[in-house]
Amino acid sequence: MAPLSEVLHFILELDVRLTTSFVSLLMQWSSFQSLRINCKFLEVSCDGIVWLSSWIAFIWLFNSEPLFEMQLNMLVGLLLDIVVIALFKALVRRRRPVSDKDVLTIGPDKYSFPSGHASRSFLVLVFFSKLYALPFIVRVPMTAWAVTIAISRLILRRHYILDVLVGAVFGICEAYVIKFVWISQDAAACIIKYISEDNVPGGVE
Repeated sequence: MAPLSEVLHFILELDVRLTTSFVSLLMQWSSFQSLRINCKFLEVSCDGIVWLSSWIAFIWLFNSEPLFEMQLNMLVGLLLDIVVIALFKALVRRRRPVSDKDVLTIGPDKYSFPSGHASRSFLVLVFFSKLYALPFIVRVPMTAWAVTIAISRLILRRHYILDVLVGAVFGICEAYVIKFVWISQDAAACIIKYISEDNVPGGVE
């Protein structure tokens, strides 16, 4: 057990040093200095609560049957991502690089490993690139967004490099889990119609 602990300690210390050096290197470039100004916006653009609430609103407001398959499977992916990341953060309990005094953090979200923003951005990227492929012209900026999200987590000192890399891998794996349990168009339509306002208690008759 001791050798394993020493190896883990070495990896984590190396991760800290590499992250510090990498961010310092990035900050020497004016493009990344300007990116820092937009990091807060990027943080919100991939926030779990923002995505989940916005997606539910999207399903509710755009009550279009051709979209149900995509909407429901993406919703399952977002829920899966939140659960997986929360469980691993609670299990590993790695502290963030700096205390987030400017951000309200509750429960597992106060921990660093793995990055939920990285997992979510790559889940979305793979979902709309491989599972429900959007046109190439849309996938290009989406890829840039996912990569920029990952870099912004380092610039904001929310995560270490290992947190972001593992988070991205988690997001990719989650997308392929969704592919394995994919909900068909007919099933998605039945589920969404069942939980719509016409079928839940208190709904419109």
